[in-house]
Amino acid sequence: MTLKDIYDLLSLGGSPDKWWPGDSAFEICVGAILAQATSWSNVEKSLSEMRRRNLLNPAAIRNAGLKELAFIVKSSLYHNQKARKLKEFAEFIFREYGGDFNLMSREDFKVLRKKLLGVWGVGPETADSILLYALGKPVFVVDAYTKRIFTRLGKLSGGEDYGQVRKIFEDSLPKEVLLYQHYHGLIVEHAKKYCLKNNPRCGECVLEKKCEKNLV
Repeated sequence: MTLKDIYDLLSLGGSPDKWWPGDSAFEICVGAILAQATSWSNVEKSLSEMRRRNLLNPAAIRNAGLKELAFIVKSSLYHNQKARKLKEFAEFIFREYGGDFNLMSREDFKVLRKKLLGVWGVGPETADSILLYALGKPVFVVDAYTKRIFTRLGKLSGGEDYGQVRKIFEDSLPKEVLLYQHYHGLIVEHAKKYCLKNNPRCGECVLEKKCEKNLV
């Protein structure tokens, strides 16, 4: 069974359009940073408060006080670190692109990915989430759900690092942004509903007959 076959099976329940919500590309970037190590419901509260205070643009974040920003995003957990990460990201946009987010979005995505990984607090998953969902670049996002499902299916050994897993997907699938977005969204939804970390609901899983049940 190929990775495309798995995508087709997961799609039987419907493909999630605009799985990563956001009113603007920059808001999606902010959400990607705030989503680190917390639930999306917590992120939504922070984004709502930032929206209310007109803070969802690089200049506003750059000019906001660190303590003020930390208070505003406190629902996202690790709020002091995340406030600093947001300010570092905003400073990056000003340093590299004169504060012009649209100019950043036109950067070659391989060059931009390398630059993003140099920003304090931006790791591979966050960088790729920004590239794929905010900027529409063909980069596959890997997360813990991806590793869980595909190790259980026998497609991964469980010892691969982030880059190795990303390469497996990108080498096996057409380089299509919508496909990557939908596939990642399906993986997350499936892991949350069926392929749970503990007590997975295997009997209700569309992949059950193909699964090696390497329960990791």
